[in-house]
Amino acid sequence: MIRNESSSNKLFKHISTWAFVSLSYLFITFPLLAQQTTTDTTKQAFFAPSPTPNKARIISLSTASIGGYTATMLAMNQLWYQDYERSKFHFFNDNSGWLQIDKVGHAWTAYAEAVYALDLYRWAGVKEPHPTWIAAVMAFTFQNSIELFDGFSAQWGASPGDIWSNGAGAGLAVIQDIAWKEQRIQLKFSSHQKSYKNFDPIVQERSKALYGTGFGQRVLKDYNGQSYWLSGNIHAFINPHKHPHTRFPKWLNIAVGYSAENMFGAERNIWTDEMDTEYDYSHIPRYRQFLLSVDIDLTKIKTRSRFLNFLLKGFNVLKIPAPALEFNTQGKVKFHPIYF
Repeated sequence: MIRNESSSNKLFKHISTWAFVSLSYLFITFPLLAQQTTTDTTKQAFFAPSPTPNKARIISLSTASIGGYTATMLAMNQLWYQDYERSKFHFFNDNSGWLQIDKVGHAWTAYAEAVYALDLYRWAGVKEPHPTWIAAVMAFTFQNSIELFDGFSAQWGASPGDIWSNGAGAGLAVIQDIAWKEQRIQLKFSSHQKSYKNFDPIVQERSKALYGTGFGQRVLKDYNGQSYWLSGNIHAFINPHKHPHTRFPKWLNIAVGYSAENMFGAERNIWTDEMDTEYDYSHIPRYRQFLLSVDIDLTKIKTRSRFLNFLLKGFNVLKIPAPALEFNTQGKVKFHPIYF
């Protein structure tokens, strides 16, 4: 039995907290970090990483983290869970749903949180290797706090697949940080506004019920319009000893993507409305898409502005629009002059 709430709404809960998450990493470790701070009052550029533990930055980030995390959890409880029956903690296996787009989405969210955490800890001057491990724990813990809510709700249940995906996303960031001290293979997200005008009115209404109507809702909730990418930096893998004079662009990436189409239910295109009327649209084929494209590593683009460099780092978890080649499970190959 598929739970009443679509997994697109579950993932929306995770991604919609993204703004809070970027400031929600230090609240658990503040006592540890405070012991490492310095009283050095030497002025330094705001966006430049501190060479030593910076007390003011750590306190500011910790305060914002406590407030952001607490506000987010309270808001989630109020907006999503308050009107539903509570139960004993339990799991619900939804791994077969949505052609696993939601699972990749969980991994991307945890990856983005871990990468942001690494940058923030180092910006605050926290000594190594603490940023690496604390970022992993914070990203994994924050994401699975929401799974904890789901686990105590009779309406849903904690998803083992979501928990595993959260760990995989955070792990991708941490393993690369340990191995290379940089993210050579980045997990990225893109989304386009999917049109349902060619479907009949019933399917159009179904898409509105599942994915919303506004641009913001569709970007974050519409699985049919989402793509997730592993974007590899080519220059980073070129052996400098074998190619000491290479002029290959440091910012150029090759990206492999995954998406899916025609999903109007978790496991199949059959659903019932509030009046218990069943609609069978199983004749609409659900299929997977595998994508090949170029991308830009925004962290490799350096400007004279520290602020602009800071912004470029922040947006690097998003895939830039670019030409793409699609291979899908319908046996078709398509070229997209520009793919979002």
